[in-house]
Amino acid sequence: MEQRALLAWTVFSSLLVLAETIDQKPEIYSLHVDCKVTSRFAHTVITSRIVNQANESREATFEVELPKTAFITNFSMSIDGEVYPGIIKEKAAAQNEYDTAVSQGQSAGLIKITDRKLEQFHVSVSIAAASKVTFELTYEELLKRQLGKYELLIKVRPKQLVKHFQIDVHIFEPQGIRFLETDSTFMTNELTEALTKVQNETKAHILFKPTVDQQKKNSELDETLLNGDFVVRYDVKREATAGDIQIVNGYFVHYFAPQEMPVFPKNIIFVIDRSGSMAGRKIDQTMDALLKILQDLRPEDHFNFITFNNKVMEWKSSLLPATEENVASAAALVQTLTARGGTDISGALLAAVGVLEKAEGLPERSVSMIVLLTDGQPTSGERNVEVIQENIQKAINGKYALFCLGFGFDVSYKFLEKMALSNGGIARRIYENADAALQLQGFYQEVATPILMQIEMQYPENSIQGLTKNDFKLFFEGSEIIVSGKISNELDLLPVEIKAQSHTSDLTLKEEANVKEKEQVFQNQKYVFGNFIERLWAYLTIQQLLEKAISVEEEDQKALEDQALDLSLRYSFVTPLTSMVVTKPSDQQQKELANKPTEADNEKPSSFPAGGAYRMMNGSPAVSRFRGIIRPQPLVDEHPQLLLQLPRQNERICLNIDKTTQSSVHLLSDPEQGLTVTGKLGNGVNHFVQFDINYVNPPVQIHVYTHAILISHNNKNNWLSWMKSASSTIQGLSVSVEEERSVTVSLPDTVTVKISLVRFPDDFLGLYFLNTDRFSDKVSGVLGQFYSKAQFGDNSSNQRAVERLLRVSGSEHRVSRLYKKDYRLESASDPVSCWSIDLTP
Repeated sequence: MEQRALLAWTVFSSLLVLAETIDQKPEIYSLHVDCKVTSRFAHTVITSRIVNQANESREATFEVELPKTAFITNFSMSIDGEVYPGIIKEKAAAQNEYDTAVSQGQSAGLIKITDRKLEQFHVSVSIAAASKVTFELTYEELLKRQLGKYELLIKVRPKQLVKHFQIDVHIFEPQGIRFLETDSTFMTNELTEALTKVQNETKAHILFKPTVDQQKKNSELDETLLNGDFVVRYDVKREATAGDIQIVNGYFVHYFAPQEMPVFPKNIIFVIDRSGSMAGRKIDQTMDALLKILQDLRPEDHFNFITFNNKVMEWKSSLLPATEENVASAAALVQTLTARGGTDISGALLAAVGVLEKAEGLPERSVSMIVLLTDGQPTSGERNVEVIQENIQKAINGKYALFCLGFGFDVSYKFLEKMALSNGGIARRIYENADAALQLQGFYQEVATPILMQIEMQYPENSIQGLTKNDFKLFFEGSEIIVSGKISNELDLLPVEIKAQSHTSDLTLKEEANVKEKEQVFQNQKYVFGNFIERLWAYLTIQQLLEKAISVEEEDQKALEDQALDLSLRYSFVTPLTSMVVTKPSDQQQKELANKPTEADNEKPSSFPAGGAYRMMNGSPAVSRFRGIIRPQPLVDEHPQLLLQLPRQNERICLNIDKTTQSSVHLLSDPEQGLTVTGKLGNGVNHFVQFDINYVNPPVQIHVYTHAILISHNNKNNWLSWMKSASSTIQGLSVSVEEERSVTVSLPDTVTVKISLVRFPDDFLGLYFLNTDRFSDKVSGVLGQFYSKAQFGDNSSNQRAVERLLRVSGSEHRVSRLYKKDYRLESASDPVSCWSIDLTP
């Protein structure tokens, strides 16, 4: 009896050890965030050191959330002394390299937007037992002054206890630091003891260095408290009325933020969408925000409301002064808002312009603005967005500022952004979170106090090169104007003249900077990272070129993008025009692609009619010019059901299956590979929500769902979660899950099956294959036939072709070039072109 008990305990102990070994994750033993802020320009280096203490290979993951406004400048992985750097390339060249890698059995996707302020950089790599890897990511950003302060945001989320955890923030502001504060969403009394702050007139050092015990949620659990935002806020002292000029290595930056000036009266019209899609939480949050905004109107302001669905309703026929009585009357209107009907954006905006045009009795020096809030596409009245943009710009004619707020992800952000930038305003997305009302109020506070208009920053023309934007329509209290450029070598004194209109008078401010004296300020400062003003100039120039490209005509857009691309490559910035190619250590030199997503990428696809891939002009598809390439203008960018790369052909196929016939589809069988794949289409979701992968040898079935993965072998089931990275190996068959991203199924000398998980706008799965040259000639199935029996009827390499003939298994199909999102990439920034085909199984 004792021997049996001892045997049982030995087996149980072995199982425990085995379970611990299987679950043992690579350990982050050091995580250091080092941020140097020199005169508002922040240079951040994040270094993560990881060790694999398991007795077999494990996936090590590096995941960082960084500000959307930042540009990544460098990334590298160091494994056992070998360094694998990220290489920044022009986006099209990087995409071609990636497409080649995918066709050869390699995968991708590194950056995605995670919320209204952040985007996520994510990469994982397999490291051998007892090996170490060091990840290092560098990014730069120019801190923007809003509501009287600069904000440096560091996202902290190591997901485990870290033996050596440290955040260093060094700030050097030659103007002097007026105030400095830190904030955190995860701070406790114990963690506060790990935070130190040292500050003098111009410098500050913030150190956050918690011990392992301080990081723990409680003493008995190895769970970390470090999950949230670490924020540093500060402002600088200002004495010179014409701002502050700083110079390093022949480049200057001029900061201008006047204070204590009278505020212009505002003439403001709120144009509010009350269409059916605004029903529920959105209209409630809008009402809450408007009620608070009404209370913030100044007595000298004038205002009006226009609400719209398919009908446009003016609250009053003219602008009213913001008296207590009028504000109370408007508040009563706001509380009666209901949402139903269509969306006539054009009619509402033209009505707002009409009210401003006929307004009488307004203050002589005042600022007129229109604030549009909408959550959708134009579905009533004029629906062509280009016609709307053109008509609104003609109607406004530079006299008023238009601010466009897009509520949620059904809006076309590009449409709103172009309309706002073309009319002296800005666009902002309002995220559908619990704090949406606060987002609306926060935006209003930024534009509530205009103190200058028609600002011109003048510098000696013949002595300055590459001058950034130097004329501004409006300046709001609490913000800052920044101008930068390169000074010619012979200039000893840099004169500046600022002309602007205030509420009470026309202003002329003058300043003169001694170049050599200004250069001395930054000499021998350990906080200064090299040529920071030159990099600041490049960063600002790229941002402004890309912004300007949004609102100009297509023929001018290419020249602006070419300039921005040249600077992006010269200064190694990952921008919307460049990509970083990361090559992983593996037998196949696997490649990953880091694209910079834009706010316009972060939304649901437009609901254009089926087959409406191109705008038709005089019976021909319109084309747009992009960096020297002529291509059809993409209008459809949703994900396809299936995406595949034809073997030995640089062509993508987007395959859609008629779901009315059956929900389960036999996709692929290859008897020589011993592999069968079937899929199930979802109810109410025109995508696959389940894939079943069956192997003959070893006899394993893998069922991939949107909620989990089930592995069946010898009547035993093993569930893997999407919520964490994990792997399982059965007789050489490897199943590897990358957290919330993909599952990879591979067997030596066979095709690799990969399935991506897409969470937005609906949960679905995307299937593709790697090493497809290993398919045999006997491969069959709805998808399989394309790997053995697909051939284009022509050999055309014409990039402008919009239709071709494709022969598959003896049948001919007329296929059209469409633009679709690539589910193989985590961040599908730009739609990729593919030949679309619809099949009925």
